[in-house]
Amino acid sequence: MYQKFQATQIFTGTELLEDQLVLITQKDGTIEGLVGIEDAGEDIQNWEGIIAPGFINAHCHLELSHMKGMIPAHTGLQDFVKQIVGLRKVEDTIIQEAIIAAENEMFDNGIVAVGDISNTIDTLAQKEKQKLAYYNFIEIYDLDPSRAPEKIKAGLDIQAQFQNKGLLAALVPHAPYSCTFALLKLLATHFGLHTISMHNQETAAENEFFEKKTGDFLGMYERTKVSLDFFHATGLSSIQSVLPKIKTAATSILVHNSFTSAADINTVKKEMAHPYWCLCPNANQYIEQAMPPIELLRANGANIIIGTDSYASNWTLSILDELKTIQDHHPSIELTEMLTWATLNGARALQMDTTLGSFEKGKKPGVILIEGLHTNGQLQKTSTSKRII
Repeated sequence: MYQKFQATQIFTGTELLEDQLVLITQKDGTIEGLVGIEDAGEDIQNWEGIIAPGFINAHCHLELSHMKGMIPAHTGLQDFVKQIVGLRKVEDTIIQEAIIAAENEMFDNGIVAVGDISNTIDTLAQKEKQKLAYYNFIEIYDLDPSRAPEKIKAGLDIQAQFQNKGLLAALVPHAPYSCTFALLKLLATHFGLHTISMHNQETAAENEFFEKKTGDFLGMYERTKVSLDFFHATGLSSIQSVLPKIKTAATSILVHNSFTSAADINTVKKEMAHPYWCLCPNANQYIEQAMPPIELLRANGANIIIGTDSYASNWTLSILDELKTIQDHHPSIELTEMLTWATLNGARALQMDTTLGSFEKGKKPGVILIEGLHTNGQLQKTSTSKRII
């Protein structure tokens, strides 16, 4: 009837406990509780490493999985985005095979839920199988303010197809630089109680465009032959410029944040109800050779979560690999804190924390094993994660 797990350490979702406790679950993985080893009885599975709740991948683009290795690293954001458009046009069988392989990889390495960007319904057939839990972010963007109503209409059609299959789906903006104020205003009327997600401040040029109406982003508008007469410099960073249009969101995920300032963090904290800051360090390294300002986020009390981004911009779809990169750049951050970002915080951001993210009675968060830690408790390059339940 029950499964019992003991390990070198047990991470509960908030704290790291030593090996004198046993995690007890029902056969289907529903948590019964943590008890002392003397009260656990027989048939205890013993593991070397850390047992933890399943990882939450708060930001992914599963539909881009067929692009693995196609875009060279370190191209910079604008060249990267240009290549994405052309690489979408491949046979559907290739796209579907890559989606299945990518989902299997995430499943095997301990990811249980994904905040997934969906510009199309390419992932719908696989998500219907409910191998992983998904919050589907139907991403809207357009540089021409006159097309805002038709973009919303197209997004609502995609959202309905996901919802008709019983899947969570919300209309969200792609990024400040790719959504006009007119589009953002219309989008906000559809936020409701949803979580929304938005790429934020990936490059310095994004802030420059809003502050001064200068810089590299002008070329993007020129290539699309959209007149910028409608746009006027705000004198503010990109996130502060669009905040009045999106601040009504019940829960929000800001992704990447490589060029976010303390003023941005504190303004968001003041204006938005439940903001989360998603770190995708390997994608930042892949595209811009940058890192998000993690210490700044921590110092200003930001709620941090972890994502992998897509195979177009990453070498793996592994949350543990993201934590390794963070540790390489910030070795003083405790593993307990990073694991909280990758589990309970992520579940809260996706509004899935009633079932995922921590070992609490009645939840079904998955059980994973992190192996190969250093004797000092830190991750090593060879550390691995795998699903037990």
